[in-house]
Amino acid sequence: MPKAARVPCKPDMGRRYRTIGLVAAIVFVLDQLSKLWIQQTISVWEKGFTVIPGFFDIVHILNRGAAFGFLNRHDIDWQRPFFIVVSILALGLIWVLARSQEDDGPFYVYGLGLILGGALGNLMDRARLGVVVDFLDFYVGDMHWPAFNVADMGICVGAAALLVSFYQQRRRCVPDNN
Repeated sequence: MPKAARVPCKPDMGRRYRTIGLVAAIVFVLDQLSKLWIQQTISVWEKGFTVIPGFFDIVHILNRGAAFGFLNRHDIDWQRPFFIVVSILALGLIWVLARSQEDDGPFYVYGLGLILGGALGNLMDRARLGVVVDFLDFYVGDMHWPAFNVADMGICVGAAALLVSFYQQRRRCVPDNN
């Protein structure tokens, strides 16, 4: 019996763009609303309140750098334009990836939406404030994970979703061994 030829599925691009846009909009709105709430209720560099004693606090931190406090230094002043340019380049890359003609599955589409929403949220902070507002502080004893925000969560979860989609794509595209 002859093997059936694999015909790549063409995604419904309109649906893909709507899904990416909706997910991005949700992440962006949640990010901006949560940051606005933090800015209005907690003074900068203060601990607002403890959620889980010894593990999780809500704080108000201003981050000039990138994820995990990378380049969060006051003795350099090029972070803002650098990270704005990097964010714009990331948005362009997301646009290119979204236009892929292959059906890459839901992890791919949702991952792009999560990353897009997170990138827009942090870009908005950098353009408006020159810094990113972080407020989720996880720690054990004196060891703190760098504070982060909803946009950062979107970016990290989105990146993980893209990795899953790439793994799934690789498994779907195993070459025929004729």
